[in-house]
Amino acid sequence: MTPTIADRRLRIGIGGIGIESSTFCPHRSTTEDFRRTRGQDLLDRYTWTRPGSDLAATVEWVPLLHATSLPGGPVEAQSYLTLKDELVTRIRSAGPLDGLVHDIHGAMSVVGLTDAEADLTEAVRAALDSVGTPDGTGRPMISAAMDLHGNVSRRFAEPVDLLTAHRLAPHEDAWETRERAARNLVRCLLDGTRPHRAWVQIPVLLPGEKTSTRLEPAKSLYASLADIERLPGILDAALWVGYAWADEPRCQAAVVVTGDDAGRAATEAGKLARRYWDARRDFVFVGPTGTAEECVERAVTSTKRPFLISDSGDNPTAGGAGDLAYMLRKLLEHDAIRTGKVTAVHPGITDPAAVAQCFAAGVGAQVTLSVGGKVDTHHGGPYELTGTVVALQRATDRKDHAEGGAYDRGVDMAAVRTGGLTVILVERRKPFHTLADFMGPEDGGLGIDPRTYDIVAVKIGYLEPELYDMAADWLLALTPGGVDQDLPRLGHHRVARPLYPFDEDAYDAGEGPDLTPVVLAPLAG
Repeated sequence: MTPTIADRRLRIGIGGIGIESSTFCPHRSTTEDFRRTRGQDLLDRYTWTRPGSDLAATVEWVPLLHATSLPGGPVEAQSYLTLKDELVTRIRSAGPLDGLVHDIHGAMSVVGLTDAEADLTEAVRAALDSVGTPDGTGRPMISAAMDLHGNVSRRFAEPVDLLTAHRLAPHEDAWETRERAARNLVRCLLDGTRPHRAWVQIPVLLPGEKTSTRLEPAKSLYASLADIERLPGILDAALWVGYAWADEPRCQAAVVVTGDDAGRAATEAGKLARRYWDARRDFVFVGPTGTAEECVERAVTSTKRPFLISDSGDNPTAGGAGDLAYMLRKLLEHDAIRTGKVTAVHPGITDPAAVAQCFAAGVGAQVTLSVGGKVDTHHGGPYELTGTVVALQRATDRKDHAEGGAYDRGVDMAAVRTGGLTVILVERRKPFHTLADFMGPEDGGLGIDPRTYDIVAVKIGYLEPELYDMAADWLLALTPGGVDQDLPRLGHHRVARPLYPFDEDAYDAGEGPDLTPVVLAPLAG
C-alpha cells in the first residue's frame, strides 16, 4: 500500500533559473554567465534544508538544478534551452514529487521569447505532472520565490500554486522569501489545501530606484503585506513592481494574494492594486539625482567624504553592460580630479583586453588603454586612458555568501591611476557592493579602500547596505545605458499600453484602469 502524506516524509524538489535581463542592453547572456548548482551544494544554499532544521523530519529535499547569473542582456536561445532541458530532465529523473520550490528571479528575457518565466514554468509543470506524487494521486504543487522586480503574467501565474516575492528593496530579505515559499508549500501539502490565487496587473512600470522600500509609498505598501496575510483565509500577499528595462507586454506591476478564501483574496488584491495605482505619482527616486556633470561637480565641492555617485544607467546588477566609459569621461573632464586635487575611485568597467594589457605590463608600469565601450557602443565608445597600474588581482574562487550565485565569481581586476582618479577594470562583469569587492579577500587582492577616497563613483542604482552605510553623502547620476532611469528615453514599443509613466495622463479623464482581480482556481489536486 502506498504511504500517504500523514505517515511519510514529503518529497520536495528545489530548482530554478534566475536572471534579470535588459532587452536594451547589447550584452548577451550565455551558459557561461550562469553558476549552476546541483546536489548537496544546492541543498547547502538554504538553512531550512539542513539537518537540524525543523523541516528536516518532515521533508526529503530533492536537489535538481539551480542556475543564477549576474543580470545582463537577454539570454541566448540555445543557452536557455540547455538550462531548461537540464532542469526538466532532472525533474523527470527525480521520481515522484509532492512539490517544487521554484527559486527564480522573474525578469529573465530570452532571445525569441516574450515571456521566458511562463515558458520555463509550463515545462516544469509538465515534467512534474509526468512524475506525479508519491501517493499516486493529485498533482505536485509549485511554490515560486521571486524578486519583486520580476514580472507576473497570467500565463506564468496559472501553472503555479503559490507565489511570493521579496518585500524589501534593497533585497535584504531574499533568503527569507525563499524560506517563506518553502514553508507555505509544506503547510499546504500537510493540510491538504490547494489555494486560490487572486491575480491582477497594474498598468504602472517604474524603475527600482523609484520603488525602494526605504521610502514612501513603497515602504508602507510592502509593510502592509504581512497584515494582509494575517487575515483569516489568506496565506500570502505579494506585490511586484515589475522590471522596467525589458520591452515585453508582461512588464508592469502585479499583485497576487493567495488563500483558501477566494472572495477575501480577491478583495485584498483589488485594494492593494488600487493603493499602488493611486500612489503611482508619489514614487520618487531613492536619492537626490542629477546629470553626470552635475553629480561630479557637487561631489567635488562637497565637504562630505566619501561622497558616493551612482552611475545608474550602466548598473550591471540591473542588467547594464557594465562597460560604458561615460562616467569615466565625466570624472576626468573635471580639473580637480584630473589634476589630483580631489581623489576618486571608479570601479567596475568591464574590459578584458585592457585588464590583460595591465597584467602584461605589471604593477608600476605606465599604460595607454582603450577602455570600455566595446559591448555597449552607443554611448560614447571607448575612452583612451593613460595611467599607472597600481594594483592587480587574479580571479579567486570565493565561496558563495548570502548574495549567492554568479555575483561572487572571481574575476581578474586591474587598478589604474591617472591624476586623482583610480579606475578599477574587470575582465568580466562584476558588481561592487561591499568593501570586500574593492579590497579583495583577506589574504590579499587589490587592497583599495573606498573609504579613503573623496569620491566613489559606482556602477549601481540605489546603494546596497554597506555602501549606504559608508556614504557621507550620495547622488544618483541619471546616466545613459541599458538600464537608463529615464524610461521614455529608452524607446519601449512592445509593452502593453496605456502604461504609466509612458502615458501619464491616459486615465485622468475617467475612473482609472480596471483593477478587478482574476481568481485563478486551485490546480486540480
